[in-house]
Amino acid sequence: MPQYKYESRTQYGQSASGVVTADSAMAAAQSLRTQGHQILRLSPVGSLGSGSLGEKLKKLNVSSGPGARDVLNFTTQLAVMIRAGISLRAALDGIAEQTENPKFKEILTSIKTDVESGKQFSDALKKYPKQFNVLYVNMVRASEMSGSFSKMLDRIAAYQAQSIETRNMVVGAMIYPGVIGGMAISVTIFLLTFVLPRFAGVFEGKESAMPKPTLFLLWVSDFMVSWWWAVSIGIVGLFAGLYLFTRTGPGGWWWDRTKLLVPIFRRMFRALYISRSLHTMGELINAGVPMLDTLAITGDISGNRLYQRLWRNVYIAVKQGKKIAQPLQRNALLPRAVVQMISAGEESGKLGEVLDEVSSYYHKQLREVIKTVTGMIEPIMIIVMGSVVGFIAMAIILPIFKLSTLVK
Repeated sequence: MPQYKYESRTQYGQSASGVVTADSAMAAAQSLRTQGHQILRLSPVGSLGSGSLGEKLKKLNVSSGPGARDVLNFTTQLAVMIRAGISLRAALDGIAEQTENPKFKEILTSIKTDVESGKQFSDALKKYPKQFNVLYVNMVRASEMSGSFSKMLDRIAAYQAQSIETRNMVVGAMIYPGVIGGMAISVTIFLLTFVLPRFAGVFEGKESAMPKPTLFLLWVSDFMVSWWWAVSIGIVGLFAGLYLFTRTGPGGWWWDRTKLLVPIFRRMFRALYISRSLHTMGELINAGVPMLDTLAITGDISGNRLYQRLWRNVYIAVKQGKKIAQPLQRNALLPRAVVQMISAGEESGKLGEVLDEVSSYYHKQLREVIKTVTGMIEPIMIIVMGSVVGFIAMAIILPIFKLSTLVK
């Protein structure tokens, strides 16, 4: 069970500190309040032991910039401290002091300074778009106007946790075929550069009696052994060129379109983009963010240029006085059933609730699709590896049988 360090003031005005064990930060804060403590600081106890390998890895990690997990932990702690009655300035000061990442500590200190100078919290966050994106800033701004700051922070933390979970699932699904494919390529290179050259001497001078597959593999093997440096440079150049190409405008469109066309992965990416778009849109609507701002942010958060263009078209249509569902009906990126539910939500005035339900459905579907994709990849890669290795083995064995027949 997680442990949390706390600093508090008792009901008699005395300072107190220690460690409390609870299921969550919320439960820890509630336990302390029932004991009469006024919480000043509350932060999770690190699970990596000092002086251990984990501590060394932690020190390496803090040298990098703050990531999504750092922002999630900050948001969760801030929500707990605000709910406990701690002022925003004191909460920021306490969290910054406990933060181990020096870059993130610098950011939080700057935000605290801006808040102390009279700036709105959302305006202070806006200075750091890499850590606090437009969705985060707009949800905080909406909570400042409505007075539901701590509840909004909980919603933001829940959204961030789901986003991190989704990203980890997708990355995990992409790593698996990459590892299997890398193993297949490594085995093929080993056979062509180490195994096949051992048989080259046996076949030397007997080329006329060898089948074409063997001659082809011998040529490939000789080329790779002699020009291995050129092959290595070519492979690295190919991947580097593809990566740089996807960073250009036309390349980015091609890559985003390809992800929605590849047979095995298209269902996974489709569910990912629909879930992310509708979840973002639902959170912003429920937070009270204006509809035009909601649509603009949804497009930016979607993660795919095709879906970004879709939501921009909806933005233009809504700006002209049309309903959200109207431009969606002419686009194949969203299923017809989703468009009908969005239309029903608009008519009933419960669009935010409808979007939450639909995004939850597609998040569950994304889990199922990832399991299906990873389950399909394994037999496919085994078949591919078996075919390649079998082809090389047969190309070596067949001429041996043929030569032995000629000798007889």
